[in-house]
Amino acid sequence: MTFRPTAPRLLPTLVLAGIALSAFNLRTAVTSLTPLLDVLGFAFGFGAATAGLLGMLPTAAFAVFGVATPALTRRIGLERTALLAMSLAAAGLVVRSLAQDVAVLALGAVIALAGMGIGNVVLPPLVKRWFPDRVGAVSTLYITVLQLGTMLPALLAVPVADALGWRISMGAWAVTAVAAAMPWLWMLLHHRDALAAPAPVAGPTTTPPGRASRSPIAWGMALMFGTTSLITYAMFTWLPLLLSQAGASPAFGGAMLAVFAAFGLIGALGMPSIAVRMRNPFVLVALCAACHVVAFTGLLLAPLAAPVVWVMLIGLGTCTFPLSLTLINLRTRSPAGSAALSGFMQGVGYALSCAGPLLFGVLHAATGGWHWPFAMLYLVVGVLLTGGWLACQPRVLEDSWHRAER
Repeated sequence: MTFRPTAPRLLPTLVLAGIALSAFNLRTAVTSLTPLLDVLGFAFGFGAATAGLLGMLPTAAFAVFGVATPALTRRIGLERTALLAMSLAAAGLVVRSLAQDVAVLALGAVIALAGMGIGNVVLPPLVKRWFPDRVGAVSTLYITVLQLGTMLPALLAVPVADALGWRISMGAWAVTAVAAAMPWLWMLLHHRDALAAPAPVAGPTTTPPGRASRSPIAWGMALMFGTTSLITYAMFTWLPLLLSQAGASPAFGGAMLAVFAAFGLIGALGMPSIAVRMRNPFVLVALCAACHVVAFTGLLLAPLAAPVVWVMLIGLGTCTFPLSLTLINLRTRSPAGSAALSGFMQGVGYALSCAGPLLFGVLHAATGGWHWPFAMLYLVVGVLLTGGWLACQPRVLEDSWHRAER
Protein backbone atom coordinates (compact mmCIF):
# COMPACT_ATOMS: atom_id res chain seq x y z
CA MET A 1 0.00 0.00 0.00
CA THR A 2 1.03 3.60 -0.52
CA PHE A 3 1.14 5.80 2.60
CA ARG A 4 2.88 9.01 3.51
CA PRO A 5 6.32 8.07 4.90
CA THR A 6 6.09 10.35 7.95
CA ALA A 7 2.93 8.73 9.26
CA PRO A 8 3.19 6.25 12.16
CA ARG A 9 3.00 2.69 10.99
CA LEU A 10 -0.33 2.05 12.73
CA LEU A 11 -2.01 5.17 11.38
CA PRO A 12 -3.39 3.49 8.21
CA THR A 13 -4.96 0.82 10.43
CA LEU A 14 -6.56 3.56 12.49
CA VAL A 15 -7.91 5.19 9.33
CA LEU A 16 -9.29 1.85 8.11
CA ALA A 17 -11.04 1.34 11.45
CA GLY A 18 -12.48 4.83 11.23
CA ILE A 19 -13.78 4.22 7.72
CA ALA A 20 -15.37 0.88 8.65
CA LEU A 21 -16.96 2.12 11.88
CA SER A 22 -18.26 5.25 10.19
CA ALA A 23 -19.75 3.18 7.36
CA PHE A 24 -21.68 1.09 9.90
CA ASN A 25 -23.38 4.26 11.17
CA LEU A 26 -24.55 5.71 7.85
CA ARG A 27 -28.07 4.20 8.00
CA THR A 28 -28.75 3.44 11.68
CA ALA A 29 -30.96 6.52 12.11
CA VAL A 30 -33.10 5.35 9.19
CA THR A 31 -33.63 1.66 9.82
CA SER A 32 -33.91 1.95 13.62
CA LEU A 33 -36.89 4.31 13.15
CA THR A 34 -39.11 2.91 10.41
CA PRO A 35 -40.01 -0.40 12.17
CA LEU A 36 -41.20 1.67 15.17
CA LEU A 37 -43.37 4.22 13.35
CA ASP A 38 -46.57 2.62 14.63
CA VAL A 39 -45.25 2.67 18.20
CA LEU A 40 -44.10 6.28 17.87
CA GLY A 41 -47.40 7.29 16.29
CA PHE A 42 -49.24 5.93 19.31
CA ALA A 43 -46.79 7.55 21.75
CA PHE A 44 -46.88 11.00 20.12
CA GLY A 45 -50.34 10.92 18.56
CA PHE A 46 -49.39 11.37 14.92
CA GLY A 47 -50.84 9.70 11.85
CA ALA A 48 -49.87 8.62 8.37
CA ALA A 49 -49.01 12.11 7.13
CA THR A 50 -46.38 12.69 9.82
CA ALA A 51 -45.09 9.15 9.39
CA GLY A 52 -44.67 9.84 5.67
CA LEU A 53 -42.81 13.06 6.43
CA LEU A 54 -40.45 11.24 8.79
CA GLY A 55 -39.95 8.62 6.08
CA MET A 56 -38.92 11.28 3.55
CA LEU A 57 -36.40 12.97 5.86
CA PRO A 58 -33.48 10.59 5.10
CA THR A 59 -33.30 11.14 1.35
CA ALA A 60 -33.97 14.87 1.75
CA ALA A 61 -31.20 15.24 4.33
CA PHE A 62 -28.79 13.12 2.31
CA ALA A 63 -29.47 15.32 -0.73
CA VAL A 64 -28.93 18.62 1.09
CA PHE A 65 -25.81 17.58 2.95
CA GLY A 66 -24.47 15.71 -0.06
CA VAL A 67 -24.32 19.01 -1.92
CA ALA A 68 -22.84 20.92 1.04
CA THR A 69 -20.14 18.47 2.14
CA PRO A 70 -17.46 19.05 -0.57
CA ALA A 71 -17.14 22.70 0.49
CA LEU A 72 -16.88 21.55 4.09
CA THR A 73 -14.08 19.09 3.31
CA ARG A 74 -12.14 21.82 1.51
CA ARG A 75 -12.44 24.07 4.54
CA ILE A 76 -11.67 21.70 7.42
CA GLY A 77 -10.22 18.58 5.76
CA LEU A 78 -11.48 15.04 5.29
CA GLU A 79 -10.64 13.63 8.73
CA ARG A 80 -12.19 16.54 10.63
CA THR A 81 -15.28 16.25 8.44
CA ALA A 82 -15.53 12.55 9.32
CA LEU A 83 -15.30 13.41 13.02
CA LEU A 84 -18.01 16.05 12.63
CA ALA A 85 -20.23 13.56 10.79
CA MET A 86 -20.08 10.94 13.53
CA SER A 87 -20.45 13.55 16.27
CA LEU A 88 -23.64 14.88 14.68
CA ALA A 89 -24.93 11.34 14.19
CA ALA A 90 -24.40 10.50 17.87
CA ALA A 91 -25.90 13.77 19.11
CA GLY A 92 -28.96 13.46 16.89
CA LEU A 93 -29.63 9.88 17.96
CA VAL A 94 -29.50 10.92 21.62
CA VAL A 95 -31.80 13.92 21.07
CA ARG A 96 -34.26 11.75 19.15
CA SER A 97 -34.38 9.12 21.88
CA LEU A 98 -35.12 11.78 24.55
CA ALA A 99 -37.89 13.48 22.55
CA GLN A 100 -41.10 14.41 24.33
CA ASP A 101 -42.92 15.63 21.23
CA VAL A 102 -42.86 15.23 17.46
CA ALA A 103 -40.89 18.45 16.90
CA VAL A 104 -37.95 17.26 18.99
CA LEU A 105 -38.20 13.80 17.43
CA ALA A 106 -37.88 15.39 13.98
CA LEU A 107 -35.08 17.71 15.16
CA GLY A 108 -33.06 14.79 16.48
CA ALA A 109 -33.64 12.91 13.23
CA VAL A 110 -32.45 15.88 11.15
CA ILE A 111 -29.27 16.27 13.25
CA ALA A 112 -28.47 12.57 13.01
CA LEU A 113 -29.24 12.42 9.29
CA ALA A 114 -27.09 15.50 8.69
CA GLY A 115 -24.14 13.63 10.15
CA MET A 116 -24.91 10.55 8.12
CA GLY A 117 -25.38 12.59 4.94
CA ILE A 118 -21.96 14.16 5.49
CA GLY A 119 -20.52 10.70 6.17
CA ASN A 120 -21.98 9.36 2.91
CA VAL A 121 -19.93 11.86 0.96
CA VAL A 122 -16.67 11.92 2.92
CA LEU A 123 -15.93 8.17 2.98
CA PRO A 124 -15.07 7.69 -0.74
CA PRO A 125 -12.44 10.49 -0.77
CA LEU A 126 -10.99 9.10 2.46
CA VAL A 127 -10.55 5.78 0.66
CA LYS A 128 -8.97 7.64 -2.25
CA ARG A 129 -6.62 9.56 0.01
CA TRP A 130 -5.37 6.77 2.23
CA PHE A 131 -5.73 3.63 0.08
CA PRO A 132 -5.30 4.71 -3.56
CA ASP A 133 -3.95 1.32 -4.61
CA ARG A 134 -6.59 -0.68 -2.67
CA VAL A 135 -9.75 1.08 -3.80
CA GLY A 136 -11.61 -2.14 -4.63
CA ALA A 137 -10.77 -3.97 -1.40
CA VAL A 138 -11.45 -1.05 0.93
CA SER A 139 -14.63 -0.11 -0.95
CA THR A 140 -15.83 -3.71 -0.55
CA LEU A 141 -15.16 -3.49 3.18
CA TYR A 142 -16.95 -0.24 3.85
CA ILE A 143 -19.93 -0.91 1.56
CA THR A 144 -20.41 -4.33 3.18
CA VAL A 145 -20.27 -2.80 6.66
CA LEU A 146 -22.72 -0.11 5.52
CA GLN A 147 -25.15 -2.83 4.47
CA LEU A 148 -24.76 -4.55 7.84
CA GLY A 149 -25.45 -1.26 9.56
CA THR A 150 -28.61 -1.03 7.48
CA MET A 151 -29.86 -4.52 8.31
CA LEU A 152 -29.10 -4.88 12.03
CA PRO A 153 -31.09 -1.91 13.38
CA ALA A 154 -34.12 -3.02 11.35
CA LEU A 155 -33.87 -6.55 12.75
CA LEU A 156 -33.32 -5.43 16.35
CA ALA A 157 -35.61 -2.39 16.56
CA VAL A 158 -38.84 -4.15 17.54
CA PRO A 159 -37.38 -6.85 19.85
CA VAL A 160 -35.33 -4.28 21.76
CA ALA A 161 -38.29 -1.90 21.97
CA ASP A 162 -40.48 -4.71 23.32
CA ALA A 163 -37.87 -5.59 25.95
CA LEU A 164 -36.47 -2.17 26.92
CA GLY A 165 -38.67 0.48 25.32
CA TRP A 166 -38.48 2.49 22.11
CA ARG A 167 -36.12 5.11 23.56
CA ILE A 168 -33.42 2.52 24.23
CA SER A 169 -34.10 0.83 20.90
CA MET A 170 -33.44 4.04 18.95
CA GLY A 171 -30.89 5.67 21.24
CA ALA A 172 -28.56 2.69 21.65
CA TRP A 173 -27.11 3.31 18.18
CA ALA A 174 -25.54 6.51 19.49
CA VAL A 175 -22.96 4.25 21.13
CA THR A 176 -21.76 2.93 17.79
CA ALA A 177 -21.62 6.48 16.41
CA VAL A 178 -19.43 7.57 19.35
CA ALA A 179 -17.20 4.55 18.72
CA ALA A 180 -16.89 5.60 15.06
CA ALA A 181 -15.82 9.11 16.11
CA MET A 182 -12.97 7.83 18.30
CA PRO A 183 -10.42 6.93 15.55
CA TRP A 184 -10.83 10.36 13.93
CA LEU A 185 -10.56 12.13 17.29
CA TRP A 186 -7.43 10.16 18.18
CA MET A 187 -5.81 11.02 14.86
CA LEU A 188 -6.57 14.72 15.22
CA LEU A 189 -5.28 14.82 18.80
CA HIS A 190 -2.14 12.72 18.35
CA HIS A 191 -1.21 12.71 14.64
CA ARG A 192 -2.08 16.18 13.41
CA ASP A 193 1.30 16.66 11.72
CA ALA A 194 0.85 13.45 9.76
CA LEU A 195 -2.50 14.68 8.48
CA ALA A 196 -1.23 18.08 7.37
CA ALA A 197 -0.14 17.05 3.85
CA PRO A 198 -2.38 15.19 1.40
CA ALA A 199 -1.66 11.53 0.90
CA PRO A 200 0.14 10.71 -2.37
CA VAL A 201 -2.13 9.66 -5.22
CA ALA A 202 -1.54 8.83 -8.85
CA GLY A 203 -1.69 11.74 -11.26
CA PRO A 204 -2.19 15.45 -10.57
CA THR A 205 -3.07 16.31 -6.98
CA THR A 206 -3.94 19.96 -7.25
CA THR A 207 -7.54 20.92 -6.57
CA PRO A 208 -9.38 21.16 -9.90
CA PRO A 209 -10.91 24.56 -10.61
CA GLY A 210 -14.27 23.52 -12.00
CA ARG A 211 -17.56 22.15 -10.80
CA ALA A 212 -18.81 18.59 -10.99
CA SER A 213 -21.96 19.78 -12.75
CA ARG A 214 -19.86 20.55 -15.84
CA SER A 215 -19.00 16.89 -16.35
CA PRO A 216 -21.10 14.23 -18.10
CA ILE A 217 -19.46 11.72 -15.74
CA ALA A 218 -20.99 13.48 -12.74
CA TRP A 219 -24.43 13.64 -14.32
CA GLY A 220 -24.22 9.99 -15.32
CA MET A 221 -23.21 9.01 -11.80
CA ALA A 222 -26.01 11.09 -10.29
CA LEU A 223 -28.61 9.51 -12.58
CA MET A 224 -27.37 5.98 -11.95
CA PHE A 225 -27.14 6.47 -8.19
CA GLY A 226 -30.44 8.36 -7.99
CA THR A 227 -32.47 5.85 -9.97
CA THR A 228 -30.99 2.98 -7.96
CA SER A 229 -31.99 4.72 -4.72
CA LEU A 230 -35.44 5.53 -6.13
CA ILE A 231 -36.10 1.88 -6.95
CA THR A 232 -34.73 0.75 -3.58
CA TYR A 233 -36.88 3.10 -1.52
CA ALA A 234 -39.97 2.44 -3.65
CA MET A 235 -39.61 -1.29 -3.06
CA PHE A 236 -38.91 -0.92 0.66
CA THR A 237 -42.06 1.18 0.96
CA TRP A 238 -44.53 -0.65 -1.29
CA LEU A 239 -43.38 -4.27 -1.76
CA PRO A 240 -45.11 -5.60 1.41
CA LEU A 241 -48.44 -4.00 0.41
CA LEU A 242 -48.17 -5.32 -3.15
CA LEU A 243 -47.59 -8.86 -1.91
CA SER A 244 -50.35 -8.65 0.71
CA GLN A 245 -52.86 -7.46 -1.89
CA ALA A 246 -51.85 -10.47 -3.99
CA GLY A 247 -52.75 -12.76 -1.10
CA ALA A 248 -49.55 -13.09 0.97
CA SER A 249 -49.38 -12.50 4.71
CA PRO A 250 -47.80 -9.38 6.25
CA ALA A 251 -45.10 -11.59 7.75
CA PHE A 252 -44.23 -12.87 4.29
CA GLY A 253 -43.91 -9.30 3.03
CA GLY A 254 -41.46 -8.54 5.83
CA ALA A 255 -39.48 -11.67 5.02
CA MET A 256 -39.22 -10.58 1.40
CA LEU A 257 -37.75 -7.25 2.51
CA ALA A 258 -35.11 -9.21 4.40
CA VAL A 259 -34.33 -11.19 1.24
CA PHE A 260 -34.12 -7.92 -0.69
CA ALA A 261 -31.62 -6.50 1.82
CA ALA A 262 -29.60 -9.73 1.88
CA PHE A 263 -29.04 -9.67 -1.88
CA GLY A 264 -27.98 -6.04 -1.60
CA LEU A 265 -25.30 -7.29 0.78
CA ILE A 266 -24.19 -9.86 -1.80
CA GLY A 267 -23.74 -7.04 -4.29
CA ALA A 268 -21.67 -5.07 -1.79
CA LEU A 269 -19.34 -8.04 -1.36
CA GLY A 270 -18.73 -8.63 -5.05
CA MET A 271 -19.31 -5.52 -7.12
CA PRO A 272 -16.31 -3.31 -6.12
CA SER A 273 -13.72 -6.00 -6.79
CA ILE A 274 -15.30 -6.74 -10.18
CA ALA A 275 -15.61 -3.07 -11.18
CA VAL A 276 -11.95 -2.21 -10.53
CA ARG A 277 -10.91 -4.88 -13.04
CA MET A 278 -13.04 -3.49 -15.87
CA ARG A 279 -12.14 -0.51 -18.03
CA ASN A 280 -15.81 0.08 -18.86
CA PRO A 281 -18.23 -1.72 -16.51
CA PHE A 282 -21.40 -0.74 -18.39
CA VAL A 283 -22.16 -4.41 -19.00
CA LEU A 284 -22.73 -4.69 -15.22
CA VAL A 285 -25.25 -1.84 -15.37
CA ALA A 286 -27.04 -3.57 -18.27
CA LEU A 287 -27.23 -6.84 -16.31
CA CYS A 288 -28.65 -5.01 -13.29
CA ALA A 289 -31.23 -3.29 -15.50
CA ALA A 290 -32.23 -6.66 -16.97
CA CYS A 291 -32.74 -8.04 -13.45
CA HIS A 292 -35.07 -5.13 -12.68
CA VAL A 293 -37.11 -5.56 -15.85
CA VAL A 294 -37.65 -9.28 -15.28
CA ALA A 295 -38.48 -8.76 -11.60
CA PHE A 296 -40.92 -5.90 -12.21
CA THR A 297 -42.68 -7.93 -14.90
CA GLY A 298 -42.98 -10.87 -12.55
CA LEU A 299 -44.32 -8.77 -9.68
CA LEU A 300 -46.82 -7.07 -11.99
CA LEU A 301 -48.17 -10.14 -13.81
CA ALA A 302 -47.68 -13.00 -11.33
CA PRO A 303 -46.46 -11.68 -7.95
CA LEU A 304 -46.94 -14.95 -6.04
CA ALA A 305 -45.78 -17.29 -8.81
CA ALA A 306 -42.14 -16.93 -7.77
CA PRO A 307 -41.91 -14.04 -5.29
CA VAL A 308 -38.54 -15.07 -3.90
CA VAL A 309 -37.08 -15.03 -7.41
CA TRP A 310 -38.55 -11.61 -8.19
CA VAL A 311 -37.21 -10.13 -4.96
CA MET A 312 -33.79 -11.73 -5.42
CA LEU A 313 -33.58 -10.18 -8.89
CA ILE A 314 -34.49 -6.73 -7.57
CA GLY A 315 -31.81 -7.12 -4.91
CA LEU A 316 -29.26 -8.02 -7.57
CA GLY A 317 -30.46 -5.11 -9.69
CA THR A 318 -29.53 -2.67 -6.94
CA CYS A 319 -25.89 -3.71 -7.28
CA THR A 320 -25.54 -0.43 -9.16
CA PHE A 321 -25.43 1.15 -5.68
CA PRO A 322 -22.02 -0.32 -4.71
CA LEU A 323 -20.91 0.15 -8.33
CA SER A 324 -21.68 3.88 -8.07
CA LEU A 325 -19.75 4.24 -4.83
CA THR A 326 -16.77 2.39 -6.31
CA LEU A 327 -16.79 4.48 -9.51
CA ILE A 328 -16.41 7.66 -7.45
CA ASN A 329 -12.75 6.76 -6.99
CA LEU A 330 -12.27 5.07 -10.35
CA ARG A 331 -13.42 8.18 -12.23
CA THR A 332 -11.31 10.72 -10.31
CA ARG A 333 -7.59 11.33 -9.85
CA SER A 334 -7.49 13.18 -6.52
CA PRO A 335 -9.24 13.24 -3.13
CA ALA A 336 -10.57 16.70 -4.06
CA GLY A 337 -12.11 15.33 -7.23
CA SER A 338 -13.48 12.33 -5.34
CA ALA A 339 -15.12 14.59 -2.74
CA ALA A 340 -16.66 16.81 -5.43
CA LEU A 341 -17.99 13.85 -7.42
CA SER A 342 -19.27 12.11 -4.28
CA GLY A 343 -21.12 15.23 -3.13
CA PHE A 344 -22.69 15.95 -6.52
CA MET A 345 -23.67 12.34 -7.17
CA GLN A 346 -25.27 11.84 -3.78
CA GLY A 347 -26.82 15.31 -3.53
CA VAL A 348 -28.53 15.16 -6.93
CA GLY A 349 -29.14 11.41 -6.69
CA TYR A 350 -30.90 11.48 -3.32
CA ALA A 351 -32.95 14.50 -4.41
CA LEU A 352 -34.13 12.42 -7.38
CA SER A 353 -34.87 9.39 -5.22
CA CYS A 354 -37.14 11.39 -2.88
CA ALA A 355 -39.84 11.24 -5.52
CA GLY A 356 -39.81 7.46 -5.84
CA PRO A 357 -41.98 6.15 -3.00
CA LEU A 358 -44.31 9.16 -3.20
CA LEU A 359 -44.92 8.97 -6.97
CA PHE A 360 -45.27 5.19 -6.87
CA GLY A 361 -47.93 5.55 -4.17
CA VAL A 362 -49.74 8.40 -5.92
CA LEU A 363 -49.99 6.38 -9.13
CA HIS A 364 -51.26 3.36 -7.23
CA ALA A 365 -53.86 5.42 -5.36
CA ALA A 366 -55.01 7.18 -8.54
CA THR A 367 -55.44 4.01 -10.59
CA GLY A 368 -56.20 1.39 -7.96
CA GLY A 369 -53.68 -0.97 -9.53
CA TRP A 370 -49.99 -1.51 -10.08
CA HIS A 371 -49.62 -1.09 -13.86
CA TRP A 372 -48.89 2.64 -13.85
CA PRO A 373 -46.51 2.48 -10.85
CA PHE A 374 -44.50 -0.19 -12.63
CA ALA A 375 -44.67 1.74 -15.89
CA MET A 376 -42.91 4.52 -13.99
CA LEU A 377 -40.25 2.06 -12.81
CA TYR A 378 -39.66 0.82 -16.37
CA LEU A 379 -38.96 4.43 -17.36
CA VAL A 380 -36.63 4.76 -14.38
CA VAL A 381 -34.67 1.72 -15.60
CA GLY A 382 -34.21 3.51 -18.92
CA VAL A 383 -32.78 6.52 -17.10
CA LEU A 384 -30.55 4.16 -15.11
CA LEU A 385 -29.11 2.78 -18.36
CA THR A 386 -28.51 6.28 -19.71
CA GLY A 387 -26.75 7.35 -16.53
CA GLY A 388 -24.72 4.15 -16.43
CA TRP A 389 -23.56 4.68 -20.03
CA LEU A 390 -22.26 8.15 -19.17
CA ALA A 391 -20.72 7.11 -15.86
CA CYS A 392 -18.91 4.01 -17.09
CA GLN A 393 -16.99 5.59 -19.96
CA PRO A 394 -13.22 5.31 -19.25
CA ARG A 395 -12.50 8.98 -18.43
CA VAL A 396 -11.99 11.07 -15.31
CA LEU A 397 -13.77 14.04 -13.79
CA GLU A 398 -10.74 16.35 -13.61
CA ASP A 399 -10.26 16.24 -17.39
CA SER A 400 -13.72 17.74 -17.87
CA TRP A 401 -12.79 20.58 -15.52
CA HIS A 402 -9.52 21.29 -17.32
CA ARG A 403 -11.30 21.40 -20.69
CA ALA A 404 -13.86 23.82 -19.24
CA GLU A 405 -11.04 25.99 -17.91
CA ARG A 406 -9.52 26.28 -21.40
